[in-house]
Amino acid sequence: MQRNIFKNIKVPESIVWQSNQSGWLLNNLEATIAFGEILSQKIQSSKILLLEGPLGSGKTSLVKGIAKGLQILEPITSPTFPLSQHYLKGKRALIHLDLYRLDSADSANELFIQEEEEAKDLKALMVIEWPSRLKIDLEDAWHVNLTYTQDNKRLIKLFSPY
Repeated sequence: MQRNIFKNIKVPESIVWQSNQSGWLLNNLEATIAFGEILSQKIQSSKILLLEGPLGSGKTSLVKGIAKGLQILEPITSPTFPLSQHYLKGKRALIHLDLYRLDSADSANELFIQEEEEAKDLKALMVIEWPSRLKIDLEDAWHVNLTYTQDNKRLIKLFSPY
């Protein structure tokens, strides 16, 4: 069962506009990246992070922050068209999938299984955008939900598998 682990992650007030029992409200792109950097330190032993949210909600920006926290120096780009990006040089490898363009669960599952094998071999963190395309139970994965607010901020909710 997933639980919101809000109380277990301390986020500096400089990047959080407001926090409450349901998550963190971030002001801008820089705050989203900074949150990703902090998150990377909290999920060090995790294998899979699922990112959900509408287009433009900050999923790839969050991945940029995670990569920064993993000391990956390569530019982080959205894998919407190539479907996956691999970043191998850092404290830990990162495999970033974007399932948005995949029309079928079979295609999404096939890509996931292929990339999961490589992630295991590399001991990489696998971050998946649009995980709702999958029809595989990933109960050991962390979940992040990003949503817009009316005043152009981002609300981030984090759910632990533990």
